[in-house]
Amino acid sequence: AAILLKLGGYGLIRISSMLNPHPPNLMFPIMILALWGILMTSSICLRQTDLKALIAYSSVSHMGLVTAAIIVQTPWGLTGAMTLMIAHGLTSSALFALANTNYERTHTRTLLLVRGLQLIFPLMSTWWLLTNLTNMAMPPTINLLGELFIISTLFNWSPPTIIITGIGTLITATYSLYMFLMTQRGSISTQFRILPPTHTREHLTLTLHLLPLGLLIMKPSLISGLFA
Repeated sequence: AAILLKLGGYGLIRISSMLNPHPPNLMFPIMILALWGILMTSSICLRQTDLKALIAYSSVSHMGLVTAAIIVQTPWGLTGAMTLMIAHGLTSSALFALANTNYERTHTRTLLLVRGLQLIFPLMSTWWLLTNLTNMAMPPTINLLGELFIISTLFNWSPPTIIITGIGTLITATYSLYMFLMTQRGSISTQFRILPPTHTREHLTLTLHLLPLGLLIMKPSLISGLFA
């Protein structure tokens, strides 16, 4: 999710520039699939019981935004696609790392079985909160900048797309909060009351994911190229 999807996005950027200007019969079906995929994969996340499957489907939803922005072939669209790909690469990797820390201790990925981990791992719960807020593109993360560029680009291309992107953003916030509440809040099962503690290497890994996301907003030209 963090690397292979971004290689696909890079391939789209390289191929899409060769097809400029786009033939309408080629652009519209792919654009419709990309926009519809944002809603479908986001909706699928709301009914997931497997933690890693939820994170994986959320990655597909974000790449629908990237695909739509690349196809429009405008400077803002390509800037937003590049920014969101890098931001989501760090965010998705951090979410999978967090899911793995849960799995190493509970040996299950089912959301209904593992709840209330905030009581046992309060510091890890903080990482969960920050990563989910980043996944929701909350300010001041670089994810927000990428999504704003993409939504503005799609609105300029066709104003009705604001409905789809707006609904997709709301569903993204919904399943991100759902993932946080299902893993961290509630009463923990008696079989998970004694769990191994977290390690320094895990907190260092998450720091190396989230620190760049916070610092890149101070100089977004490093990854966007728009303000260089």
